[in-house]
Amino acid sequence: MAIVIDKFIFGTFFASLFGFFVLCFLRRKHQNLENKQKFKEKAAFKTQNYNVQRPENSSGPDVIIVGAGVAGAALACTLGKDGRQVHVIERDLTEPDRIVGELLQPGGYLKLMELGLEDCVEEIDAQRVLGYALFKDGKVTRLSYPLENFHSDVAGRSFHNGRFIQRMREKAAKIPNVKLQQGTVTSLLEENGTINGVQYKTKDGQELRVHAPLTVVCDGCFSNLRRSLCNPKVDVPSYFVGLVLENCELPFANHGHVILADPSPILCYPISSTEVRCLVDVPGQKVPSIANGEMSKYLKDVVAPQVICSSPHQGSSLIVSSPFCRLANKTSFAHCRFTPFQIPPVLHDAFISAIDKGSIRTMPNRSMPADPHPTPGALLMGDAFNMRHPLTGGGMTVALSDIVVLRDLLNPLRDLNDAASLTKYLESFYTLRKPVASTINTLAGALYKVFCASPDEARKEMREACFDYLSLGGVFSSGPVALLSGLNPSPLSLFLHFFAVAIYGVGRLLLPFPSPKAMFIGVRLISSASGIIFPIIKAEGVRQMFFPATVPAIYRHPPVNDKADDLLKSS
Repeated sequence: MAIVIDKFIFGTFFASLFGFFVLCFLRRKHQNLENKQKFKEKAAFKTQNYNVQRPENSSGPDVIIVGAGVAGAALACTLGKDGRQVHVIERDLTEPDRIVGELLQPGGYLKLMELGLEDCVEEIDAQRVLGYALFKDGKVTRLSYPLENFHSDVAGRSFHNGRFIQRMREKAAKIPNVKLQQGTVTSLLEENGTINGVQYKTKDGQELRVHAPLTVVCDGCFSNLRRSLCNPKVDVPSYFVGLVLENCELPFANHGHVILADPSPILCYPISSTEVRCLVDVPGQKVPSIANGEMSKYLKDVVAPQVICSSPHQGSSLIVSSPFCRLANKTSFAHCRFTPFQIPPVLHDAFISAIDKGSIRTMPNRSMPADPHPTPGALLMGDAFNMRHPLTGGGMTVALSDIVVLRDLLNPLRDLNDAASLTKYLESFYTLRKPVASTINTLAGALYKVFCASPDEARKEMREACFDYLSLGGVFSSGPVALLSGLNPSPLSLFLHFFAVAIYGVGRLLLPFPSPKAMFIGVRLISSASGIIFPIIKAEGVRQMFFPATVPAIYRHPPVNDKADDLLKSS
C-alpha cells in the first residue's frame, strides 16, 4: 500500500513551529514588561519616600569615576545631580582632539534629554542630522530618521567631540558635590577581593590614594585598568583616516553620507557650520605611512576618484534611488525610481585641499564585546567596557543608555557601602543594557562586513541586496534606520531585517528564472549572512539578547538598609 505524503506537510510543520516560538516570545515579552513595570513602581516608591542621603558616618566620595570623556563626564553630572559625592579623575582636562565620537544618533540625543544634558550640544556649533545618504555605483538612496512621533527638537547631532566633552565637564564642575581633578590613575586599590578606591598621580607628580564604595572605570578604548574587570577581546578590523573638509556643501544638507567604496566605506558628515568630517576606512591593522607621503598618495590615487566618481566634470551623474526621489533643480518630490542628481565638484576640491594641508589623522577602529567579571566595588562603562565598529556612530548612544540604566538602578540606594550586596544587585545592569547595546553593536559589526567590497560573488550580492533593500522605502528603510539610530533598539527586529535582506538577495538571483549558478550563489549568500551575524550574536550573548526575561538577575530588588526598611514599613 502506497503512503501518500501531503506536499505541504513540511511547510505546515515549520510554519506551526515558527508560530509556536513567536507566541512564546510574545508571552514572555509581555510577562517581562509586567515585571519590569512592577520593579519600576517599587523603585519609584522607594526613591519618592527616601531620597539619596549620605550615611552620617561616611567620609570621602560615594563614587570615583576614572576618566572624564563622554561616559565619565555624563555619569558625573548624573550622579552629582542625584546627590552623590563624586570624585572624577581625568588624565588630561584640556579639550580633546579626536576624529571619532562626533555623531550622536537621535536615540542618544533622547538619552541625553533623559539625563538633563541636552544643553551640552548647544553653543558648540553642533549640526542637526536628519538621516543618511547612501551612495553606490552611481546611485544614491536617502534614508531619513523616523522622527514623526517625536518632539521637533529630536534629531541626530554632529559636532567636534572635544567641544561636546568640554561642555559636559564644565557642567559637572559646577555641581558642588562633584570634584573634577586632573591626574593619572595608576591602579585600582583592592582589599579581600573588593575594589575600594584608586591610586593616582596628580598633575604635579604627587602619588595619592582615594577611597570610595564604588569605582566606575571610564578611561576609554585604550583602558589600562579593564583587564582585572573584564575579559577584553579587542579586535581591530580597520583604521579610520580622518580629514576635515572646509567650506564645502554636501549633496544632502543635514545628512550623513556613506559611500560604498572599494575596498570599504567612506563617511562624510558636517561637524560645524563650515566643516565636514571625512572618514576613510582602511581595512587591516596597518595603514600607509603619513610621514613618508604614502598616505597622501593613497588618498589621492585610490580614494579621491571614488569620492567624485560621478561628478559633473567627468560627464556623468549620480542616480537617486528612492520611492520619493528629488528631481534635479526642484524642491518638490515625485514618485519615481531613478533621476539624475549631481555631486558638487567643490567636494572633490575640498578633499584634495585637506590632503595637501597635511592634517591627516588616523584612529584604529576597535571592537570589543562586553564580557565583564562582576567585581565588588567596581564597574566598567563606555569604551573601556564595550566597543563596536564606529561606522554607525552608535558608541555615545550605548554609553548614555548605560548611564540611564545605572542611574535608575542606583536611585533607590542610600548607602553603597555593602559591596557584596551591591555587586549582586548590579548584575542586572548587564542584562538591562542589552536591548540598546546589543542591537547597536550587532548592527555595526554586520553592516561593516556587508558594506566592505569583496571578490566573493555571494558577498557582492549581499552588498547589492542591502543597498536595494534600503532603497525600497517604507518599512524596508525606516525599520533598519530606526535600529541604527537607537530609536527602536530591538534585537529581534534587527535579526529579521538582516535575514530579510539575505532572502531579498536570493530572490533577486532566482527571478525570473533560476539557474544552477544562481541557486548555488543564493545558498552561499545565506551561509555568508549567517557567518556574519551569528558570531556577533554569540559574542553579545544569545540569552541576554533575545530572552532577557529568563535571566534571574533583572528581578533582584535593591539592597535597602535598616533605616530605609523602617521608613518603608511605616509608610
